[in-house]
Amino acid sequence: MSEKPAKKKSAAYGAEQITVLEGLDPVRKRPGMYIGSTGPEGLHHLVWEVADNCFDEVMAGHANLITITLLPDNWISVTDNGRGIPVDMHKQYKVSALELVLTKLHAGGKFGGDDSGYKVSGGLHGVGVSVVNALSDTLVATVERDGGRYTQTYERGKPTGKVKQIGNSKKTGTTIAFQPDASIFTTVEFDLKTILEHCRRQCYLTKGVHLVVTDERVKGTRDVYGFYFEGGVESYVKFLNHTKQPKHENVFYVERKIEKAEIEIALQYTDDYQESLYAFTNGVTNPEGGSHVQGFRAALTRVLNGYARSKNFLKEKDANLTGDDVREGLTVVIAVKIPEPQFEGQTKSKLGTPEVRTYVEQVMGDALATYLEENPRDAQAILEKCVIAQRARAAARAARDTVLRKGALEGLTLPGKLADCSSKDAANSELFIVEGDSAGGSAKQGRDREFQAILPLKGKILNVERARLDRMLTNTEIKSILIAMGTNIGDQFDVAKLRYGRIIIMTDADVDGAHIRTLLLTLFYRHFPELILQGHIYIAQPPLFRVQKGKMIKYAFTEEERDAIIDELQKLKEEKATARKGAKAAEEKAEEADDSVNQEEADEGVTKIAGITIQRYKGLGEMNAEQLWETTMDPKTRMMKQVVVEDAEKAGETFEILMGADVAPRKRFIQTHAKQADLDI
Repeated sequence: MSEKPAKKKSAAYGAEQITVLEGLDPVRKRPGMYIGSTGPEGLHHLVWEVADNCFDEVMAGHANLITITLLPDNWISVTDNGRGIPVDMHKQYKVSALELVLTKLHAGGKFGGDDSGYKVSGGLHGVGVSVVNALSDTLVATVERDGGRYTQTYERGKPTGKVKQIGNSKKTGTTIAFQPDASIFTTVEFDLKTILEHCRRQCYLTKGVHLVVTDERVKGTRDVYGFYFEGGVESYVKFLNHTKQPKHENVFYVERKIEKAEIEIALQYTDDYQESLYAFTNGVTNPEGGSHVQGFRAALTRVLNGYARSKNFLKEKDANLTGDDVREGLTVVIAVKIPEPQFEGQTKSKLGTPEVRTYVEQVMGDALATYLEENPRDAQAILEKCVIAQRARAAARAARDTVLRKGALEGLTLPGKLADCSSKDAANSELFIVEGDSAGGSAKQGRDREFQAILPLKGKILNVERARLDRMLTNTEIKSILIAMGTNIGDQFDVAKLRYGRIIIMTDADVDGAHIRTLLLTLFYRHFPELILQGHIYIAQPPLFRVQKGKMIKYAFTEEERDAIIDELQKLKEEKATARKGAKAAEEKAEEADDSVNQEEADEGVTKIAGITIQRYKGLGEMNAEQLWETTMDPKTRMMKQVVVEDAEKAGETFEILMGADVAPRKRFIQTHAKQADLDI
């Protein structure tokens, strides 16, 4: 007997169900598609979109001054002294060119080839300023050009009137002032520090531009910050290395035009052990590199090997320097400006234009060969650094192979103290790296053995910021982590072999715990950055307080949460006392007297407030297995922080300051941030 097929609801699907979002409606409907997110990052992306138009005017040779002003009520204004957006009527669309640019996606002056005046620009999608308009509660555009001063106001992307002239002006330029829509963003408060850091970097990449940031948000105050770098990316490299010790005095720098590409490269070697490479196309950062990076690396390795052979740094029997050898301790900025760049993906994270590789390799090869010949002392320092790196890498490779071979003989390459999980599915498995044997014991008892593995650490691991791979691998704790993860390290690293989808750092909520956590983050950032970029590294968040009233137990992760819980329990008590009269109230009072003790009688770390017991956890070992599972390890109830890198340049600099050998920058950092420290004394 066959059943009749169910009638599908989609049978009514027809042309009338098709919706067309007009104008800027798609942006307001799906803002994340255009600016990435509606959080702080997306909010500041609005500023970058407007500022990028100003920098495009600078790169086209029509402007040299950009001003960004933070105003009260979350307004921000961005001004340039360029040509000014045209305000005359557009023949096809019958509206002013200014209104067209601000209300139509993919409308702009960057699509007309050489006639447009923009031979290079940061973006070619034409969605920038129109997206800002769509996501602003109010936007006011002011243009000075052709002897006049014009303005037009918009509310949530729609014009409130036509473009009108409000006066005369001998100047030229454009001002976009806007107030983000609070109904779209989680926060509409701009962060001055974020804006300053972005502006500094863009000014390094746009040589000769003057940029002024003014903060006028507090009535009666006006803070002004100015940027101007004549040296371009050469100045940028010096800035990036200000916390490091350079190996040679002169920064290598080349700026050259070849075909339609403008190429600018600066580099300097330091006593660091990692490469710091920053690549840009038309002012847009390319964190994943691309064809310009490939051309640079090919030329660097080829030229240094040729020079090393000619000057007897390398003998006939010696192997050539590898790419890793010549990049150790290198700080380099590569900036190219090209018409119509091809990027891989929407985020512009990787340049795909193939001919750029040839251009960069040619320019870099010729300029570096000349630099080495003209600066023999610098050349010697660079080659000595590379040859030492080559020898150290060979020693590290031998040490690593020994470690892995030894591990394999001890039983499936796993350290003895690792309590592994039974699941072999890496995507659903977790590795908890736990501070101390005591906490490790509680974690082993409380975990879910199916998918949770525990690796307890004894003491603090080596600070890898100042250690080469061969020395790292002599550290027992680092060896255990390496073998447990299964990814290998260095040039043999393979993220596909990771045995656990989540690596979770779980340390005490005290100074020592914070130090161990920082040492582990340094290890992952410097030697396993791909694990961070792919979202595998987490930090467990054990509670700071256990609050108990009778049989009711709650956990607090901050002092504010603790106080809120105490208030809640006290209100509950008052409500009960009011509801119960006579004998019941007396019984409750007697019960409270039984479970309350004086402050002097409480255990260390435990306080009592009106029958409410508050325990301050200073270590994971103070929790029993059940408490640790319930608060920190159970996927249904725990809180964890995922480790991400928002700004590679800032992250690298912070690790260098906090974990490097130079004490002075660390002292300045501590003095600057001392008031922000949360001390548990």
